[in-house]
Amino acid sequence: MSPRRNWRTVRPTSLVHALRLSTEYAQDRHHLSAARVADRMGVGLDCLYKWLATGKLPAVQIPAFELACGCSFVSTWLAISAGKYVIDQPKGSQLKESDLVEFNTSFASALQLLNDFHKGDADAETTLAALQAHVEKTAWHHANVAAHRNPELEFGE
Repeated sequence: MSPRRNWRTVRPTSLVHALRLSTEYAQDRHHLSAARVADRMGVGLDCLYKWLATGKLPAVQIPAFELACGCSFVSTWLAISAGKYVIDQPKGSQLKESDLVEFNTSFASALQLLNDFHKGDADAETTLAALQAHVEKTAWHHANVAAHRNPELEFGE
């Protein structure tokens, strides 16, 4: 038995790769065959296989495909190929005092690694991982502030 793939770290390298990753994800995480994905999209299996082989999935079908597969590899690839930086939208939650300390520490660590990288004292992978972690923490804080602007309704007491 092969080890499970860490889907959070997988990044598509082409549109065809993104389509194939999506169907693999659907199979691995949701136990969905290509036939079930096609059925959920409301298209024929032959049509889906043609799109997977050629990468010519109509743009209007992307949301249905990603909903059927339960992932967003196609949208991610489209954004990255357009030069955009993609961050999963975090779920906001109550801020703890330790979160701000962790945020500051994350920034200091990423900044130090970036400085070391430019001096030739740190490798690219470690530096990129630290920068990614800090950007994700920034997105979390952004989501919390944005949620404050538009508070959710509290139902029933």
